[in-house]
Amino acid sequence: MSQADGTAPVIDVEPRRGDPEITPEVVADHGLSEKEYARVVDLMGRPPTFTELGVFSAMWSEHCGYKNSKRLLRLLPTKAPWVIQGPGENAGVIDIGDGYALAFKIESHNHPSAVEPYQGAATGVGGILRDIFTMGARPIAVLDSLRFGDLDSGRVRYLFGGVVAGVGDYGNCVGIPNIGGEVMFDRGYAGNPIVNAMCLGLMKRGDLMTAAATGTGNSLMAVGARTGRDGIHGATFASEELSEDDDASSRPMVQVGDPFTEKLLLEASLELISSGAISGIQDMGAAGITSSASEMAGRGGSGVEIDMALVPVREPGMTPYEILLSESQERMLVVANDGREDEVRRILEKWELEAAVIGTVTDDGRFRVLEDGVVVADIPALPLTEGCPTYEREGIEGDDVRVLRTMDVSPYLRPTGDLTDTFRQLLGSPNVASKRWIYEQYDTTVRTSTVVPPGGDAGVVRIRGTRRAVAATTDCNGRHVYLDPGNGARAAVAEAARNLVCVGAQPTAITNNLNFGNPLKPHIYYQMREAVLGMAEACALFETPVTGGNVSLFNETDGRAIYPTPVIGMVGVVEDVDHITRAGFSEPGDTILLLGSNTDEIGGSEYLYVIADLVAGHPPRVDLEAERSLQRAVLDMIHQRLLASAHDCSEGGLACTLAESALGSERPFGVDVTVDDDVSPVGAFFGEAHGRVVVSCGPDKASAVLETAQRHGVPVRIIGTVGEQDGDFILKAKDGSISLPAAQVADIYFSAIPKLMDLGETG
Repeated sequence: MSQADGTAPVIDVEPRRGDPEITPEVVADHGLSEKEYARVVDLMGRPPTFTELGVFSAMWSEHCGYKNSKRLLRLLPTKAPWVIQGPGENAGVIDIGDGYALAFKIESHNHPSAVEPYQGAATGVGGILRDIFTMGARPIAVLDSLRFGDLDSGRVRYLFGGVVAGVGDYGNCVGIPNIGGEVMFDRGYAGNPIVNAMCLGLMKRGDLMTAAATGTGNSLMAVGARTGRDGIHGATFASEELSEDDDASSRPMVQVGDPFTEKLLLEASLELISSGAISGIQDMGAAGITSSASEMAGRGGSGVEIDMALVPVREPGMTPYEILLSESQERMLVVANDGREDEVRRILEKWELEAAVIGTVTDDGRFRVLEDGVVVADIPALPLTEGCPTYEREGIEGDDVRVLRTMDVSPYLRPTGDLTDTFRQLLGSPNVASKRWIYEQYDTTVRTSTVVPPGGDAGVVRIRGTRRAVAATTDCNGRHVYLDPGNGARAAVAEAARNLVCVGAQPTAITNNLNFGNPLKPHIYYQMREAVLGMAEACALFETPVTGGNVSLFNETDGRAIYPTPVIGMVGVVEDVDHITRAGFSEPGDTILLLGSNTDEIGGSEYLYVIADLVAGHPPRVDLEAERSLQRAVLDMIHQRLLASAHDCSEGGLACTLAESALGSERPFGVDVTVDDDVSPVGAFFGEAHGRVVVSCGPDKASAVLETAQRHGVPVRIIGTVGEQDGDFILKAKDGSISLPAAQVADIYFSAIPKLMDLGETG
């Protein structure tokens, strides 16, 4: 028999009656280039059938195959003694001590959310939950990272409201607390919202389950919901640009979620894993049965044979193509150990779910699909997952960005005198103002383990039966990455680490979500390359390996790309819950100190965007060695129990950071702060220099805080005092000041987003 690639035999498969003829137009519609299609033909030794073309289209899409990003991702550090499972599985897993392990991952649902925001966001949460509990871990918390256009647009308000409702409703119904996240509003995201969902799961260290198809003769079983026509070609849809008229035409590609079924599936899956009746389990996520079966075969070094006539469906007349590529939600593919299929069925029946044998594990390395016993697809399994073509493309910085970055923004540093009105505008910006409107729609305390809920630097969940807790945050400033990708990505890692140490956690590992435009364009590929290099440098220095994540490319509408947004989802371990520290001031008379130095760096700042409608200038530079020293100093202070509060300084600068700390209790505190830097008042109050943390402590502990910072080589000084509740908020610099009642600060901060959402028409 002839050989297609020197090892695999050519297996002839008759075209299925009724399937379209394979033409260049059909190939293009499936997202494969001419060269990629030629590679498929060479691999198969013959032209593929329509069903086989659909399989390659999904598995060789950017969403599943990482064709334009895999070479870059290999540059990231992924190993450490505490990493149990790195990239390549459904989620990364790290050792967190006391016999426990933490599974965690972040994924995107950007394209679906742009078309159908509620279901797009809801099913994004459902998918990331399944990635966690298929590892054998019980989900204990979710976070989200969201980006939208400016809220003065009715369309943006519609998208924002739908996404928040979808995230909240799904997580609330399943009973998983939302402990934090981030949201940013900027015209750079007007065409494409960014919806990234992160989940944490807890397990005993020895309970890890992998998604590999092993054991020749073991049964492949579809469990959970039935398969429908929703989400067909969702992976391919997520790997192409959008256009303004995509709403209606793309809705069939958006999945529909059922969180109540998800809850049952969660419990059933964990029981299946603990029963020993199965040897592998994987979510039928992007590309549905196609990806789950082929990826499990690839990991197991085996083959699979599945019959579409055996798959439980909810719509009559579904073709093998449709069944294979459906992304209907709340479904799993499990490998049942031979002879234990009835046990799997009984467990699923207990949870009122279906389980059906749809195929077997084979030893021939083939991905074989039948329709009522007739072969409709027969493909070498490994090339579907390992043979996807990968590209290293030309990356050239765009001239327009270079012009913006080198723009002289110093004239905007000139204002002096009373800057109270400017402060009001910044504090009322939705990027600075309270996100309470969002997280009040989420259940943040279900399961009663949440120690630090949304609204602080990072969310914290206690590990019951221990003194430990885990903290998590999501971070990225897309403006900074847009203006300087390498520095911006380093800064995102640094800010995530600062957020964790501010709550008392040791930064431990990250999962990332790389949201970019079309990588075929040289300036977009340049952004990706430089961002990954910057991220790799920061992660290596901070010893926070990347255990997995997601890449979401082609985030463009009619050729307009989003800001490059490599979101960092970072987790850390709190060794003792007594070390947990909050962002808010707690006592009048406490001393306020600033760790780090103010600068006149306002490039890419919220100040420039609000005051001048401008995204330009050199963004603040990050010094990774100084950041590491700052992390160690803050944790040292916390372990010595010196601090009453700690809060990272970022969007809106020092003035807004002080306001957030003053508003951390039921009644706002006043503050009396004097900044005597040799910088402009604008830089001192609103600059976004990195490496700064505002801390407070009892007056008797101030000298110890100063000594600890100095010992770690961190700039530090006393800048003021916490005032009385409902007092005055007063900031002074050499040539400028801010002064208004704390009650007004609270009103501006907490009412900004609700007022914007009440502007009227949101459809």
